[in-house]
Amino acid sequence: MVLDAQSEMIVDAMRQMGMLPLRTLGVEGMRQMTEAGDAFGQGPALGAVEDITVGGPSDVRVRLYRPAVDDCPLPLCVYFHGGGWVMGGIESHDLSCRQLAHDGGCLVASVAYRLAPEHPFPAAVDDAWAAAHWLIEHAEEFGADADRVAVAGDSAGGNLAAVVARLARDAGRTLLFQLLVYPVVDRRLDRPSMVENESGFLLERADMEWFWALYDPDGVAAADPRAALTVATDLEGLPPALVITAEHDPLRDEGEEYGALLEDAGVAVTVRRYPGVFRGFFTMNGALNAAAAAHNDAAAALRAAFGSGRAG
Repeated sequence: MVLDAQSEMIVDAMRQMGMLPLRTLGVEGMRQMTEAGDAFGQGPALGAVEDITVGGPSDVRVRLYRPAVDDCPLPLCVYFHGGGWVMGGIESHDLSCRQLAHDGGCLVASVAYRLAPEHPFPAAVDDAWAAAHWLIEHAEEFGADADRVAVAGDSAGGNLAAVVARLARDAGRTLLFQLLVYPVVDRRLDRPSMVENESGFLLERADMEWFWALYDPDGVAAADPRAALTVATDLEGLPPALVITAEHDPLRDEGEEYGALLEDAGVAVTVRRYPGVFRGFFTMNGALNAAAAAHNDAAAALRAAFGSGRAG
């Protein structure tokens, strides 16, 4: 199956603008592309949007998206943006976080963790866990319910969300849900989808090699469960998950494989593959019908998780 018409139009436009392959832009070029903000709309109106700073190994900036509802305390979704651990941030994922807050009826906290190559592994993990831990411990201060917390993220952020879910469990704080949008799972680049979708779409295999080299220059993360999700042997007791994948994604199979590993460990998992789209489609809500559908599914899963009970 080929890209759907909307996805093909976006890829063609990016190629004509000299934005592909991504790695040819270099670190600064890619950051300039994403730091301009979200190019696919402003998103729904919310009750409030506030930037705060939380403590940790470094001061971590967090943006709180509060839906226009009277409920208090609100369930909390801690979101980690994608971008290969190298680019992206609060602005690039503003639309997605607004949409999830609005449709999910929850407070969304978008975390601006430190980026590679200036801050290689495990800096992003340290910031992600420090921010999530602080947000849970201080939930009452900003009107959130510490017993109704989910983690979410796309791509590299999906990797961080999965790691944080495990760290939270180990710290005695079981979360209610994990939303993993085409998560990076490990440093293997040999699965069938990596071969099928090696080039020609938004992300190429060589791009992923480049991102990993910047994030993990010493090669230590390949055997560390804080980066390589398939290395973890203790997946029991993790929160239910929705794993979203894209048909034309080199990393499609690894996300689906991680979903299967969670299921084998007794975790309730839904794995949903979206046809005709490339890696990165989720953040293009407003431009892609598939992105709108994926956001609807994600928000419905969050609402169901938050309404199902309280974590212990």
